[in-house]
This record gives sequence, structure tokens and C-alpha cells, in this order.
Amino acid sequence: MNKTKLFQVGDFCFFLSYPTEIIPPDNFMTFAVSQGKASYFYTISLSCSIQRPDKSAIANREDIVIYSNQEFEWRLIGSKGRKGFYALYRENGNNCAKIQLSEEKIQDIHFDTVFASLFALERHMIKRDSLILHCAYTVYKGKAILFSAPSGIGKSTQAELWKQYRGSRIVNGDRALLRKIDGVWSACGWPVCGSSDICESEDTPLYTIVMLRQGETNYIERLSPIQAFTQLYAQTTINQWNPAFVQRAMELIEDLIGQVPVYQLTCNMTEDAVKCLEQAIFPEANTVEDDIEP
Repeated sequence: MNKTKLFQVGDFCFFLSYPTEIIPPDNFMTFAVSQGKASYFYTISLSCSIQRPDKSAIANREDIVIYSNQEFEWRLIGSKGRKGFYALYRENGNNCAKIQLSEEKIQDIHFDTVFASLFALERHMIKRDSLILHCAYTVYKGKAILFSAPSGIGKSTQAELWKQYRGSRIVNGDRALLRKIDGVWSACGWPVCGSSDICESEDTPLYTIVMLRQGETNYIERLSPIQAFTQLYAQTTINQWNPAFVQRAMELIEDLIGQVPVYQLTCNMTEDAVKCLEQAIFPEANTVEDDIEP
């Protein structure tokens, strides 16, 4: 017997039918909704083994193998460093997909990265002109500030510093969905948050994006459009095997950097890093401080 739940991520509303043995991660359940008009339907079934489709692959990596007939995709899904595959994602029409999940992997489903990988969400987001950025998503004075960088550089650390010294809130410690709402680029919640364990469903107007680089002293500069594009592209989830996906992602990133300033912050892990960034992106705060000095 299956359970059925309605979810909404960005403006993508979908039904999910899954066996009672499966318990979706709490982070994913944050995006469950009680009402809405679903445009897509997923069905998960359990299987004793996952078989490779009798098709020619268009992309073959350690953790994913892609099959396509130009209109629909099939995906064998695995994990880096592990042999075999734990799921098969199959699109059966314009609005539905079936997912076979290995019975042996049920215990891993509580990891949000594993569970979310079943649904090819980025494929549906790009069709809605939305991008997934690897970043820590914080809100300060009603504005979204995103800290982006490769893993291990300190996204979560800088977000925590802003929380500690400026009282900002962290919405997601590892990902944000970027999309336009009423013509304004906004940061939105995403059902995966990595090791941060901070995952909320919240939309906030996007104020600035900060690309991070580690350093002993703090220094900030606004990136040129080509610099901003190069760094943002590297931290955006993009299906490189899909030319239409790549082209649309590039167009969206170009539009994004035309409206939202992108900075590079070379920083350490002190309050001075917060002050350095604050002086650049909130110059009006500096003026107020100058006015009240004796």
C-alpha cells in the first residue's frame, strides 16, 4: 500500500506516491503542502535489484547514467565511491515518472541528498526558469544574502558569523533555489541542506551573492560580469549532457548577474569578515555610523 503526499518546491507542485516502508527526510517534508494544483506525478516502487536499461547511454558517470530519447530521460542513480545503483528514474510521459528503489537502500533514504536525487528536480526547475545554487542562504533585514563557494571554503561559517554578529537568519546552509517572482530575482528554499541541517521553505528577494575565498585578511571586490558568470556557473547544478538545459542556464545566469550584484570576499573567520562585507553592500550603514561619531 502506498502513501500519497503533495509537495511544492518553488512553483513546481507535484504528487508523490511511495510505499509505507519509506519515510521521507524531515527536510523534504518541510515542502509538503495541504493544497495545490500538481503538474507532475512521481511513483516510487521497491525492487530487489536495479537493472541497467537496454538502451544506449548519453552520459555515463560513476554516480549516474543517463538515457534519453530527446524528449524523456531515464536515470540510473548511484553514489560516488560505491558500486552499483540504488534507483532507476523513468519518465513515462510529459507529467509523470516512475522510480524503482532498491530494497537494500531504504535505510539510506533518510539522507536528504539521497532522497532528493530520485526526482531529477533540477530538470524540472530549469523548465520553470529556476536555478539551484550551491550556497548558504541567509536573510538580513528582509533581504537574501547568499554565500557561495566550493565545499570546504566556509559558506556555513560566514553565514554563522552573520547570525552571531548581525542577527541574520539562515534559511538553508547548503542550497538555494533562484527564480524570479514578479520580475524580481528571489532566493527560495530547497529540500536539501547537506550537513548544515538548516532547511526552511521561504522566499526572499535576492540582495547580493558573495563568492568566498579563504585568506588571512579580509578583502572584497565586486566581480565583473564575466568573473561573476564563471564563478556562478561552477556552483550551479547543471545537466551538462543536455544542451537545452545548458543554454537556458547560461541565459538565466546572465540575467541574474545583470540584476543582482556579485562580490568576491577573501576572508578569515572573524567578525572583521562581516564588517568588510557589510561596508561594501550596506554603505548607508557606514554613513550612519560616521554621523554619530563624536
